[in-house]
Amino acid sequence: MKLKILLGILLCQLTFAQTAPLTPYEKGNGNQTATYEEMLKFYDGLATQYNTISIESFGTDDNGEPIRVVIYNPSGKKDVPAVLINNGIHPGEPDGIDATMMLMRDLATGKKDVKNLRVAAVQSYNISGMLRRGKHSRVNQNGPEAYGFRGNARNYDLNRDFIKADTRNTKAFQQIFHHFKPIFFIDNHVSNGADYPYTFTYISTSKERLGNVLGTYFHEKMQAAILQKLEEQHILTTPYVNVFRESPDQGFPAFMDSPRYATGYTTLFGIPGTVAETHMLKPYAERVRATYEYMWHALQFTNRNHRELQKKIQENAALYKAGARYPIQWKLNEDKFRNLNFKGYTASNKTSEVTGKPRLFYDRSKPFTKNIRFYDEYTAVKHVNIPRFYIIPKSEHEVIEHLKRNQIAMTTIPRDTTILAEEYRITDYKTVAKPYEGHYLHYDVQVQRKLKDKKFQKGDFLISTAQPGIKYLLETLEPEAADSFFNWNFFDAVLGQKEYFSDYVFEDTAAALLKEDPAMKTALEVAKLADPGLAADPEAQLNWIYERSVFYEGSVNLYPVYRIL
Repeated sequence: MKLKILLGILLCQLTFAQTAPLTPYEKGNGNQTATYEEMLKFYDGLATQYNTISIESFGTDDNGEPIRVVIYNPSGKKDVPAVLINNGIHPGEPDGIDATMMLMRDLATGKKDVKNLRVAAVQSYNISGMLRRGKHSRVNQNGPEAYGFRGNARNYDLNRDFIKADTRNTKAFQQIFHHFKPIFFIDNHVSNGADYPYTFTYISTSKERLGNVLGTYFHEKMQAAILQKLEEQHILTTPYVNVFRESPDQGFPAFMDSPRYATGYTTLFGIPGTVAETHMLKPYAERVRATYEYMWHALQFTNRNHRELQKKIQENAALYKAGARYPIQWKLNEDKFRNLNFKGYTASNKTSEVTGKPRLFYDRSKPFTKNIRFYDEYTAVKHVNIPRFYIIPKSEHEVIEHLKRNQIAMTTIPRDTTILAEEYRITDYKTVAKPYEGHYLHYDVQVQRKLKDKKFQKGDFLISTAQPGIKYLLETLEPEAADSFFNWNFFDAVLGQKEYFSDYVFEDTAAALLKEDPAMKTALEVAKLADPGLAADPEAQLNWIYERSVFYEGSVNLYPVYRIL
């Protein structure tokens, strides 16, 4: 009997060795990544050979190619919790593409096992970037020999597009995310920046943005356990080294992943995530291995603890409800830090052979290990009270489209109705001097709040905040939030005046207005005393009167989204 069992095991091992497909990366010299065509062929073969593997398409890249997701589902059930992995958002950083091909193969063949999960992986998110294959765009990166390009077909950096969704890629990702409703998310990248011994660095979803209950659990238990497994395999790990053009040995801050980024977006739906950032200067084979092992240990932890993780997600969601205060702006707390036992290389300056000026130099012959300051706490500097409802005019069809794609539940107002609502007027904002990812991004927004009876039209949208997308609503519809729709220029039309006056005609009207309203005349005189520029500018004085008269349109800077408290 024992002999039969032994023979059976040997036969299974022999069968695995004969049939388990090798990835293009494994067939190469350790410094090559799969082409787009090779990747498609590999996954198609895997899905044909193993019934636990399937492939689904969701939307397209901006170049029209379908974005494909490979799914490992050993139970065949749709209600099993899912982990979502994203690859190739920056195809010049292809570590995750090759590592995931091997991981999916190992899951399919039974070499690895996570029976309590579905594993869904975007094969390559930025297909057009992957097809723009070359050898020179990642000038500082140590392999592979050829790779894709950061921008997509329209030259968008997709890891800045998760709120504004200018690209078809992002629209497809949002569909993927809401289809699988993952309980954990991984986005695979390669880092830039300083030189140091670590192969694997990581951005953990901001614990403050994630929420106290889930943020504490993820940072202190889940992520810590996963990283410990990597360290046991002698894969050095440290938080993403968030410094550029200077040495990290004086300390550095945690990266704040606002909603424009992948993990910042998933945070809006209460899902923790990690951006895996292997180090660009390490050999490609080491980076692929580190990426593979992080994903595998993350799957193992989630497989064992999925019920606990789901419970924390639910408990955390209960923190956000109407009437509670919600933080919409954050600032690094420079008074609080923790000591990080950091391994680095001694940095100094030497004379540049190019410019003759001092340049930064890392001396790998002089490694060090010492405690440095890691600033990983952010403090909320502005809050809003969560309303019970938002109301959006039916005319704001672009915003409504985004909300629907993100599965925000809405009802239409059945008839013309007057409702006591809070309105915002934009009183100040700043704008970047050059376009950023296709937009002139606003920031430092200031608003004036006012309660008033507002008439809404039949068909305008009433949106309750008592739904899973509450944080998405707050971060997009509150204009002061860092990645609000207002900041991304969705409402710029309200910032422009549409009707004007001719000075020579309005002169007589203005004079009559001042005679009829002595208080206005007094206010103008006070304003002129306070502002010599106004006193010296006749046109400015006419405009001052116009803006306070019944003739002024009044809708300038009036934010079109309303709140019901």
